[in-house]
Amino acid sequence: MLMEDKYPGLIEAAKSAYKNSYSPYSGYAVGAAILCSDGSIYSGTNVESAALPAGICAERSALASAVSDGKRGFVAVAVYSKQISTPCGMCRQLLAEFGDMQVICAAQDGTTKFYSLSALLPEAFLNLKQQGR
Repeated sequence: MLMEDKYPGLIEAAKSAYKNSYSPYSGYAVGAAILCSDGSIYSGTNVESAALPAGICAERSALASAVSDGKRGFVAVAVYSKQISTPCGMCRQLLAEFGDMQVICAAQDGTTKFYSLSALLPEAFLNLKQQGR
């Protein structure tokens, strides 16, 4: 089984969200989709603002949508853009709040790369409860 086949529909959901990107300042569109432990998928896109720090990345947009619907367990997140793009540090840290998961990065040319979140953020800042203390 190919790794892509393990997460049916996840990359397509990220690709669909990518088409809705609001990125008039950078022109850098990103779509993301997060797979919940119950099999549901939530997507999100990046939304930029003229007040630069006020924007939101696609990964956090997808995560916020899922959490707003009561989801807490996540298996994988897919990120889709023109070129391979991994989640930024802020997104990695926020995703780490919910445990390790597969990170799938896909590009328009069909290139796909797979990572574990813990490989992308090996020393995540976690609270004492998450650290098992």
